[in-house]
Amino acid sequence: MSESSGDRMLDTARRAAFAAGEAIMAVYAQDFDVRHKLDKTPVTEADLAAERVIVKILQAVFPDIPIVSEELVDAEGLPPAASRFWVVDPLDGTREFVAKNGEFSVCIGLVEDGRPVLGVLHGPAVGLTYAASGPGTATRQRRGGAIEPIRARRASPDGFVVVHSRSHENSRRIGEFLQNFSVLERKKCGSALKFGLIAAGEADLYPRFGTTMEWDTAAGQAILEAAGGRVETITGEPLTYGKPGLKNDGFIAWGRR
Repeated sequence: MSESSGDRMLDTARRAAFAAGEAIMAVYAQDFDVRHKLDKTPVTEADLAAERVIVKILQAVFPDIPIVSEELVDAEGLPPAASRFWVVDPLDGTREFVAKNGEFSVCIGLVEDGRPVLGVLHGPAVGLTYAASGPGTATRQRRGGAIEPIRARRASPDGFVVVHSRSHENSRRIGEFLQNFSVLERKKCGSALKFGLIAAGEADLYPRFGTTMEWDTAAGQAILEAAGGRVETITGEPLTYGKPGLKNDGFIAWGRR
């Protein structure tokens, strides 16, 4: 991906994420229905409206790049394999959306040859947007503010600040894993915004056990790795994309080491 191509893609993804955020917040401000998919995960009109907006914008600018999006896959199945594709979660953290705690996000990532190379994480309720399109390009934008560069930090010699899921915590597995670390603080946060906390140097470690999907992680991984961190499988291998079924069997996200 060339620098000019990356800039154009990032600008388009950012625009799509903001437009999706507006669609989500329009539903958030009203009473809304919640239904459950076959896998028992919740879905709302906000998920569907955000996806429609994102797909329309991405296809208009990059019609030749396939889009793998959570609700599209649920309705139509997986698309043919491709070496380059968008991977989208139009509303990551639907449980947080339903609970109205604000900790949900729009996730748009670009994968090339099995690696996430671009990402936008937009939290419309909390007013935070993280983005990156390659090493050293990670940024954060607070609501209405300037875009500022961010960088993952090295953990303090005194211990780690750990962030983990609010709705999907496996307390036993996390407790066992953290026995090997000195932990200064544990923070709970919904959705992929956890990747942004590490990328911005506000946390050091995010362990996730159990299955996630590639659209849950691609954008956050691209941003964190651009900020100097890394994301690995539970066994320490790089977390890659385009896997059969698009499933991740757990991962560990790290700050700078």
